[in-house]
Amino acid sequence: MTQKIDSNKYIEFVRQTTSPASSDFPSLVARMTELEAEGVELTHLLTFALGASAELGEAVEIIKKCLLQGKPFNDDAKKHLISEISDVTWYIAQFCIAMDITFEEIMKINYEKLSSRYPEGTFSVYHSENRKEGDI
Repeated sequence: MTQKIDSNKYIEFVRQTTSPASSDFPSLVARMTELEAEGVELTHLLTFALGASAELGEAVEIIKKCLLQGKPFNDDAKKHLISEISDVTWYIAQFCIAMDITFEEIMKINYEKLSSRYPEGTFSVYHSENRKEGDI
């Protein structure tokens, strides 16, 4: 049996479970001010978060159309996809500015994480699903 959910009650539930910084502009500004005081490069971090997600969405849209809607995965589609991913790279550079880190450091961190997760050097479903403590 499917339980019917009252949409007004659900909206109220959402309001109650939303953080102050997510629902109140002065609280958001206060939190942003706190983060800036802690040294967070918030403008670059926000530029990364908003821009990279938008550009990834555009790339996913191309893949969706080719995979699910019959659009040919031809040179034009590949060129468009690569162009969108190149935009993601620009936003990753914004992340690097925000975090004071280089592309090389990010790749090294990822390499070390995956090398630890897959000690045999190849993907395994087991290690993907059964991670060591601290493997995030």
